[in-house]
Amino acid sequence: MVETVEVENDEFDLAEKIQNRAKSPINVSRIIWYEFTGGVGPWGAMRPLFAILLALIPFLFLGQHFNREHGKARDWFLLQIPLLLSIVLWPLLWLFSIVDAWWVANNRVAKDSSILNVSEVSG
Repeated sequence: MVETVEVENDEFDLAEKIQNRAKSPINVSRIIWYEFTGGVGPWGAMRPLFAILLALIPFLFLGQHFNREHGKARDWFLLQIPLLLSIVLWPLLWLFSIVDAWWVANNRVAKDSSILNVSEVSG
């Protein structure tokens, strides 16, 4: 059973469109690669993990620099100076920076992926 989608009186068959794209072995491998990497390529799929690895380096806040949030990294670097005097608060800031680096990288990949998906459907 094939479902049709109506968009402003224009009917098109989404399932048929996908089937037409997957008729050659090259297109099948492209679709598999697209699904494997989330549509953003291997770098986009690995970007959040790489941000975490950089953020694990203490004192430098490299995860924020990697995400091009240099102001946030500078502010946290300066904030850690008084927090180093407190053994309890500095680790909390460091752990929060790791989570923040992953969160921002993940959101950037999701945003890029949604832009790609919208342009493919409309194209």
